[in-house]
Amino acid sequence: MDAPGLRQAFTRYFAERGHAVLPSVSLIPHHPAAPMLTNAGMNQFIPVFLGEEAAPAPRATTIQKCFRTVDLDVVGTDTSHLTFFEMLGNFSFGDYFKELAITMAWEVVTEVLGIDPDQLWVTVHEDDDESEVIWKEAVGVGQERIQRMGSDNFWKMADTGPCGPCSEIYVDRGRAHGASGGPAHGGPQRYVEIWNLVFMQYNRMADGSLVDLPSKNIDTGAGLERILPILEGRDSAFDTDVLAPVLGAVESMTGRRYGSDPTMDVGLRILADHARAMAFLASDGVLPSNEGRGYVLRRVVRRATLRAFQLGARDLVTPGLVAAVIAIMEDAYPKLGQDRELVTTVVTREEEGFRRTLRAGSAILDEELAKGPTTVAGEVAFRLHDTFGFPIDLTREIAGDQGVEVDMAGFESAMAAQRSRARAAVRAGLAGTAGDETYRRLLDEAGTTEFTGYQETSSSAHVLDVLATSSHAASLPNDPPRDPPENPTVAHPGSLVEIFLDRTPFYSEAGGQVGDTGTISTASGRAVVMDTTYALSGLVRHRARVVEGHLQPGQMATATIDQERRDSIRRNHTGTHLLHGALRRVLGPQVKQQGSLVAPDRLRFDFSHHERLTPDQLAQVEDLVNQVIMANHAVRVTETSRAEAERRGAIAFFGEKYGEVVRVVEAGPDSVELCGGTHVDALGMIGPISIVSEGSIGAGIRRIEALTGEGSFGHIRATEATLARAAQLLGAPPQEVPDRIEALRHRQEVALNDLKALRSQLLADEGSQLVRAAVDGVVVVRRDGLAQDQLRQLAVRVRNDDSVRAVVVIGTPEGQRVALVAAVARDSGLVASDLLAPAARIVGGGGGRGGELALAGGRDPAHIDDALDAVRALLADPPAERTAVGAR
Repeated sequence: MDAPGLRQAFTRYFAERGHAVLPSVSLIPHHPAAPMLTNAGMNQFIPVFLGEEAAPAPRATTIQKCFRTVDLDVVGTDTSHLTFFEMLGNFSFGDYFKELAITMAWEVVTEVLGIDPDQLWVTVHEDDDESEVIWKEAVGVGQERIQRMGSDNFWKMADTGPCGPCSEIYVDRGRAHGASGGPAHGGPQRYVEIWNLVFMQYNRMADGSLVDLPSKNIDTGAGLERILPILEGRDSAFDTDVLAPVLGAVESMTGRRYGSDPTMDVGLRILADHARAMAFLASDGVLPSNEGRGYVLRRVVRRATLRAFQLGARDLVTPGLVAAVIAIMEDAYPKLGQDRELVTTVVTREEEGFRRTLRAGSAILDEELAKGPTTVAGEVAFRLHDTFGFPIDLTREIAGDQGVEVDMAGFESAMAAQRSRARAAVRAGLAGTAGDETYRRLLDEAGTTEFTGYQETSSSAHVLDVLATSSHAASLPNDPPRDPPENPTVAHPGSLVEIFLDRTPFYSEAGGQVGDTGTISTASGRAVVMDTTYALSGLVRHRARVVEGHLQPGQMATATIDQERRDSIRRNHTGTHLLHGALRRVLGPQVKQQGSLVAPDRLRFDFSHHERLTPDQLAQVEDLVNQVIMANHAVRVTETSRAEAERRGAIAFFGEKYGEVVRVVEAGPDSVELCGGTHVDALGMIGPISIVSEGSIGAGIRRIEALTGEGSFGHIRATEATLARAAQLLGAPPQEVPDRIEALRHRQEVALNDLKALRSQLLADEGSQLVRAAVDGVVVVRRDGLAQDQLRQLAVRVRNDDSVRAVVVIGTPEGQRVALVAAVARDSGLVASDLLAPAARIVGGGGGRGGELALAGGRDPAHIDDALDAVRALLADPPAERTAVGAR
């Protein structure tokens, strides 16, 4: 059975038993308690397990693409670990529990997949008597093949969140693969876990305590890449149909054959694994960066590039790697094929950049080695690794070629410190996202907040709760923090509060659109709403300041938004849709949204693109948007199924989560998007759009900022006023301003060239004077006020005279730093860098290597004269002694 057959058989089995077949979600999870990257099939169901959302069905089955960063450094060293993999799973949300989960899993493994029961072992948690009884009595597994284990059989997603005991199914691959003794005591390569059945019944809190989940759930995960080798009779996943073709492509690129050299095999496996990882990460919207998910992708591409280089590949490898992956996987994951151009562009640019990084790191390491150390400091190696992405193995190899060791203890210490900082940041982030019990109580008692803002700007509502808070004082610089009132259910004037209503016209910040502001009034008081956000999914929180009387739960209220502000936001939000459509028309369908900000005064749109937009492209985009606006198309908003929306070509916004029923916004001929935001009724209401800036905010990500309506008119007026002022200063009509500026620039260039020529002549004259002052063909002199390049010109000018064999010039360009230059004649028997080395150390610096010309820098101008004396002393030594000094 191959991979397509396994996927089909697994899905069919559970579909026939009442499980809803759900698609794989993105590798970028959406819930705040989820890990950085989707690492299990259950990630998409976290809000269901926590009771925050209703289950999509009582039973479900998925084939989920997953990525685990914990295995990144291990991949390749054996044949079992992978970063990217597919997780087959079945789930129950308060429907069935242990017995049915166990019996179905056994039936799939033995009857559907045809694995011999005599090859199978199972494990249970050491305290889980119930599961052991089910395995023995309901399934018929012998006691000798059931083993109890500790923490290995208690599953958790992270330090906090859903968890529970688990039971695992293992395959015994035979004595050729290791020692006997079962999963608990035998060889790890012999006993391979293929399926984990998690009995999800607890929520681990931040203090480590376990709290019962709202219902008992089942979460199972079977590794496709673990099962395939058993079904195909192969030694490992790298020999199966999901990885062997990729491995073949790697062999072609590197000229190495898998299986011929164990050391080379490690690199080949890394390339094959990382090919899948980089393809799927880029397809799901991850772009290389120096933090978070982007850093994971960057490491994956760089590790692959380095390994390919070490294996002998001199040309770019990532385009061919992802092409091989797409050819194999696009039938199961069509989006991967649709994103072919984007994926190829992202990985190619990162590989090209890393090759430049390798060159930059080499230059820095060469400079460090030029100082003649016996050991490269651990901090230097870490800086090369962390800042420049320069692999530590490469640092050790280059240093070793010169007989220099690397302080690995210092490097590991710096790495450990970095990891500690990262773990602390993760813990802080998780703590900040833990749901408040009050919010959960509100959500349980009253349900989700009804949003009336699509139809109304003012709504009647019941006040569900008013929570006193001082946490927003930081956003109100003129208001000092206040102590909570004695009665926390009644808000008095000046109080900063969170108001919860059963229904509201206030839009809660989401999808890039900022939250509404306005007022909430009751019979006894009034509050000004400063922001609107979600406290929990579906529970709207109005952050407000009480300005009159008091508000308390149980009252009727009138909630009214700032309509003028909302209208501005609507114009900008629909404007982002038009901008997205125009960018895709001008640049191509590979353009994808990477973020946005929809505020009342401006809009910001981030999108994937590999290069700066030309002025002509920007003009095309702006013209297309304004043409559509002038056509004044009606904006159509409909609700439909996700499948129907995709059939109509609707585009999903990056980073947003959608249910099965989605809201589709059609704005003109080029824009059909899934969106829950507020929009204009007709495009003419937007007014003109003006693009005010376009630039890069990261590798492969561009940002456009634009204005609409009154903001656009104001921008046009300001631009015209600036042009008029420039024309006035130049004494020319506005249409002649560019020509006048060009003429001024030309005159400036001529003047600068004349000045440069004059300075060059002055340096030549000064050089002649120094030649005449040479003693025994040697010039050692201080010259302040010149940049290092000018010092270099002066030294070369003096050295080029036949009567001079060596010249050293030291000075401070501006009084803060030191510049040092040495130049020697070719037949002088001297080495320029040897002359500078002691002087550079005296002024607190160092420099590069050079036989006839060397440059160095320093930080201590107060010791320039001492440095000059050191050079004179060095040059005064007899030749034999000087050679010895140079050797040191």
